[in-house]
Amino acid sequence: MNNETAKEIRKSLTADCTKCFGLCCTALTIVASSDFSINKPAGSPCANLQSNYGCRIHSNLRESGFKGCTVFDCLGAGQFVSQVTFKGQSWRRNPETADKMFRVFPIMEQIHEMIAYTAEALSYDIPRVLSEQLSVQLIELQNLTMLDADQLLSLDLVMYRFKLNKLLTETSEYIRQRLIATLPTSKNAKNYNQDRTDWIGKKLNGKDLRATNFRGAYLIAVDLRNADLRGVDFIGTDLRDADVRGANLSTSMFLTQMQLNSAKGDAKTSLPTHIQKPSHWMN
Repeated sequence: MNNETAKEIRKSLTADCTKCFGLCCTALTIVASSDFSINKPAGSPCANLQSNYGCRIHSNLRESGFKGCTVFDCLGAGQFVSQVTFKGQSWRRNPETADKMFRVFPIMEQIHEMIAYTAEALSYDIPRVLSEQLSVQLIELQNLTMLDADQLLSLDLVMYRFKLNKLLTETSEYIRQRLIATLPTSKNAKNYNQDRTDWIGKKLNGKDLRATNFRGAYLIAVDLRNADLRGVDFIGTDLRDADVRGANLSTSMFLTQMQLNSAKGDAKTSLPTHIQKPSHWMN
C-alpha cells in the first residue's frame, strides 16, 4: 500500500453523527464527574437524545455540563455499525436489535482505532518488510469490520492488539531514531524514552521534545505551550487539560482526535493533517 492511500484511509475515519443512531448517547456508561453532569447506565438513552437521534443541547454541551461529549470521538464506528453492520435498521424501530447493537458499538470502535493506527503507520516512510506486515494487519482489521453482529461479539481483540502493538512500536522506533540522528547530541538518550512517565502539571513551555516516546504517559494539565512535539509518540498518552497552545504537533505520531479534544489549544497549534482543530479551542 502506498503512503497516499494510507493517509486517505486514516483521514476517512471520522464520525458522521447524521448517519448514526445515537450510539455514543445510548451504548456507553456515563458517570457523573467534571465531564458529565449525570449518571447514565450503558444501554440507556441520554435524556438529551431526541427522536431523530440528534442532541438537544449539542450547541452548548460544555456549558450544560457535558464536556465529555465534546471530547469523545468514535472514529466513524457509530455510523458503520448503524448503516453497515445493522443495515440501517435503528434500535428504536427494531427494539429487538438494541442490546446487540449497543454491545457491538464499543467493539467496532476498538477496531476502527486499530485501523487508524495501522493506516497512520503505513503513511510513513518505513522499511518494506514492516510495511508489508502492517498491510496484512490492515486487511485483517478491515475484514473484521464486515463481520455480522454475532461474529463481532465473539472476537478476541486482545490478540489483534498484541500483534499490532509490536508493529507500531517498531514503526515508532524507526521514525524516532531517524529523527534523533539529526538532533543535537547534547540531549541524553534516556530522555527520549518517557513512556508511562508521570509529568502531571509539569512546566514544559517552549521545550524541544522532538522524538520523545510518551506512550501511556500522564501529561494531564502539563504546560506544553510553544513546545516542539514533532516526531513524538503519543499512543495512550493522557492529555486531559494539557496546554498545547502554539505547540508544534504537525508530525506527532499516533495522536488521536479524542486526545486533542481533551487538551487546550489555539489557532497557532500545528496539528497533523488527519486531526481537526477542536471547535472549543481558542482562536
